[in-house]
Amino acid sequence: MNAIEENAFTRRLADLGKRIARPQAILCISAHWMTEGTWVTHMRKPKTIHDFYGFPKPLFDVQYPAPGSPEIADRIRADIKDPKINADDEMWGLDHGTWSVLTHMYPKADIPVLQMSVYLEQPSEYHYRVGQQLKALREQGILIVGSGNIVHNLRQIDFGPNAKPFDWAIEFDEWVKDRLTRRDYASLINDAMSFRAGKLSIPSPDHWYPLFYALGASDEQDQLRFEHEGIDNASISMRCLSLGLET
Repeated sequence: MNAIEENAFTRRLADLGKRIARPQAILCISAHWMTEGTWVTHMRKPKTIHDFYGFPKPLFDVQYPAPGSPEIADRIRADIKDPKINADDEMWGLDHGTWSVLTHMYPKADIPVLQMSVYLEQPSEYHYRVGQQLKALREQGILIVGSGNIVHNLRQIDFGPNAKPFDWAIEFDEWVKDRLTRRDYASLINDAMSFRAGKLSIPSPDHWYPLFYALGASDEQDQLRFEHEGIDNASISMRCLSLGLET
């Protein structure tokens, strides 16, 4: 619902889109495109995908008609030799992990957008390594966005108003914040599932892995900013971070 609501989180996204330099294109790694192998959208006009059910009609009415860029997709595929990056010309498009964020940052939908899939069967190190190979895109003015949630446990979600965050959700969110602040990416890669709070926060890694593409594409000198902090519905962290964004 954040796609069509105005709140502290969506206002922050809108402010971010105005603050940073306008990108030449955007590559988004969304938690909602899970595949065998790693894929990148290759179509010139990616469709808007409504990959959910049971929500109000205005959410299904949202369209985000940003252009794609087969040329940038080909560049990504040529630059990354291992693993092989597959080209998707018709299977996917822009799912809500992408457009629910970009509709606030760039509401005109006039910047080329590509999506990269999450090869769910691979470990954190794989996704971090792909992120490292995406780093060169930044020099070409391409914004890399990882879209997921650090804490994402739908089994224990509380839809009540002002739901109190679970202690384990707070613990893990703060643990991740500490590791990010110290640039201890090795702990994030290797230790996140080694304790109870992590296991409860990451019942499935789909929302966890997009973070590693952003971390892999970053440099140690990049300034880290926590753009938004908070836990919604008791078990969903809305923490947002940026690395090295030029203002």
